[in-house]
Amino acid sequence: MPQVINLGHTMADKKAPGTREKRGAQRNGKTAPLFAAVDLGTNNCRLLVAEPRGKTFRVVDSHSQIARLGEGLHETGRLSDAAIERAIDALRNIRKKLKQHGVGRVRCIATEACRKAANGAEFIRRVHEETGLTFKIIGAKEEARLATIGCHDLIEPNASSVLVVDIGGGSTELSWVDARAARENGFKGLLEHAPILDWTSLPLGVVTLSEAFAHLDEVEAYPLMLDHARQTIASWPGIAAVREAMAESEAHMIGTSGTVTCLAGVHLKLDRYRRDKVDGTWLSQEDGLAAIKLLRDVGMDGRIKLPTIGNERAGLMLSGCAIVDAVWEACPAGRLRVADRGLREGLLLSMMYGPKKPKPRRRGRRGRKPGQTQTGGDDQKGIQDGG
Repeated sequence: MPQVINLGHTMADKKAPGTREKRGAQRNGKTAPLFAAVDLGTNNCRLLVAEPRGKTFRVVDSHSQIARLGEGLHETGRLSDAAIERAIDALRNIRKKLKQHGVGRVRCIATEACRKAANGAEFIRRVHEETGLTFKIIGAKEEARLATIGCHDLIEPNASSVLVVDIGGGSTELSWVDARAARENGFKGLLEHAPILDWTSLPLGVVTLSEAFAHLDEVEAYPLMLDHARQTIASWPGIAAVREAMAESEAHMIGTSGTVTCLAGVHLKLDRYRRDKVDGTWLSQEDGLAAIKLLRDVGMDGRIKLPTIGNERAGLMLSGCAIVDAVWEACPAGRLRVADRGLREGLLLSMMYGPKKPKPRRRGRRGRKPGQTQTGGDDQKGIQDGG
């Protein structure tokens, strides 16, 4: 049954020639438009399709496929041929879903792997040629802003400030948010200007950290990964102020990542992953560290057998746990609220309810060279039949 997310810019309108726009489900005799957000990260490729509902949205479909786009990037500085093929395969599957639903507006963004790779822009052009999807490589600050918007309604009503911890495959974004300003400015104010007091993007992700210590046995690797994560977090000048505020005021953390949601599933002893149980739940440092210890103790084979981990996630859990562990050490007084939401939800909310960009003036035929295509991309209207 479709779920209602009680939550959360974006690219030039494009309409593919010859395409017929399908519409979303009917509500009160009117057709509801469908929006979609596509997030191509270092490890996963994710899709979320939804229709607006009040100041939130109703999820129509979602899809996640592990593509491991950033595999080997730390060593070579380039996206490998195998990783590119996996990502394009995942995006073809997403394109099919977009066409099936007749999505009206699509925003496609790429993050850390494409930011760092020497051939990132070349890859984005190839994706456009082969799938018809136009991606924009967003900066780390925009990534942090969208994750904050996506998680905004998990901020406690009495919180003075919140640290949003967004752990990705290639980087971790930490955003120190003024919770009082977020409440006072309201939903519209949040979309226009997220009240982020300080932020950083750390070169610390589950894929990159795991690969850096892949030559070691995991028992030996974990304390070294943890120490590396500690040092990386300590290098952010803002962490001292965050630690002080966390200890002295009504503040908490929000964790948005596969690592955090899987950790919550282990803590809750779920026999299968359930978003309704995980999203919004609280983890104390004691409970979180107990779940991390369990994941370390059972080893790779044991993690694969856990119903909320499985084969695809098992190999990256310890590197993610090291990052969570290090964040808790830096902010030991902080409670962690688990978010099964983030970047994609922030994208959808910005598309549906955010400030509208003025439409660009049409350029004459002489303004574009034959065969020239746009690779930066904004909201895309409709999905091309070709490609």
